[in-house]
Formats: sequence, C-alpha cells, structure tokens
Amino acid sequence: MVVALIIACEVGFWVLLALGLGARYLLRWRRTSVVLLLCEPVLELVLFAVTAWDLKNGAEPGWEHGLAALYLGYTVAYGHYTIRSPPPPPAKPPRYGMPRARHEGALWLRTLLAAAVAGALLQGAVWYVGDGGDVSSLRSFQWTALRVAAIHGVIALTYLLWPKKAPQGAPGPGAGTFAHTPTGTHLEGTRFEKAPGTARPATTEPQTNDGTGTRRSA
Repeated sequence: MVVALIIACEVGFWVLLALGLGARYLLRWRRTSVVLLLCEPVLELVLFAVTAWDLKNGAEPGWEHGLAALYLGYTVAYGHYTIRSPPPPPAKPPRYGMPRARHEGALWLRTLLAAAVAGALLQGAVWYVGDGGDVSSLRSFQWTALRVAAIHGVIALTYLLWPKKAPQGAPGPGAGTFAHTPTGTHLEGTRFEKAPGTARPATTEPQTNDGTGTRRSA
C-alpha cells in the first residue's frame, strides 16, 4: 500500500503542478493557482501519516518505508524549486567559472537538506519500532541518503576546485573588449543607449565661417 501511495503522490504532484500553472498562466486565475500549488504539501503529509499508520499496525519496516522517507526528503528540498522552474522560463544556469560553482553548491545544499529530512524521518521510524523489530532496512536507507549527499558534494566541489573555463573568445555575461581607435578608447560588445531627454555633447572641433553665413568645421 505504501508503494502505491508513493506512486499516487508522485502522479498527484505533477497533476497539481500542471493544473496550478495552467490556472496561473493560461486562465490568469492567480488565487486558484495558489490554492492548487498549496495542495502539494498535503500529499506529503498524507504519505507521512499513512507510513506511520502502517508501522503502527505492526508492519515490518521495509524498503517501501525507506523509499517513502527519501521521497519526502526530496519533495521538501526540491519541491518548491520544481514548482518555480516552469514558465515563465527561468534563466539558464551559468556554465563557467565561479558562477557555475555557486550554482552547483546551491543544488548540493538542497540535496543535503533532502538527506537530512529523510534521515530524520527514518530515525523517527527506528525509534518508533524500537528494539523489538528489524530496522536494518531503515538503517540502510539512512546510509543511502548520506552517500547520495556525499557524492553530490564531491561533484559540486570539483566545480569549485577546478572551475570550468569558458572557450577562448567567448565573452562572459556583460563583458566586452576595449578597443583603441583614432577617436579614443571605447568598449566593444556593449551597447549603450542614450537616456531620453539627454542632450548630445557639444563638439569641440573649431569651426569657421565660409562667408556665406554657413559655419563649417575646420
């Protein structure tokens, strides 16, 4: 029953997400979309309650209870991130340098939160079962959560220690190159627009009168 409920919660998560986004961006029903998206945590509470009820009724702790704890941890850490990511399209994550390292570090913190939530739920299940039951499967999932967080942490650390460099000639965000020309030095690759109402600078070139009433530059 727990496995079926996990599947139902996963399906319900994406159904509510689709309905919430459709109500917000297609129908412009903002309040309705908020209500639909707030139903997401209710699914997790139902899963948690059924898992606890299953153990209370004497069910032997098994892999399905550990999987439920991992699923709850994931949705706590990544649920809001998943809801926030669909349209309008989010900015693409940075690809190079320290910005990419910070992005990977932020994702690892979410994984760490997921592992902490799952580990705490599993530990609560271990205490709930007590010494009279077999809790080896619950302990196994605790170690699985720790291993996932550790592996993800190592991967994120590689972006910090060995930051990925941009290909040669590819400018960074907002970057330009300085070019020296006969009229001075300016920044290429950057577009500057004149603010409305801003007067053009006066010319400093000497001007002469050609005798016809017309002034020309020297």
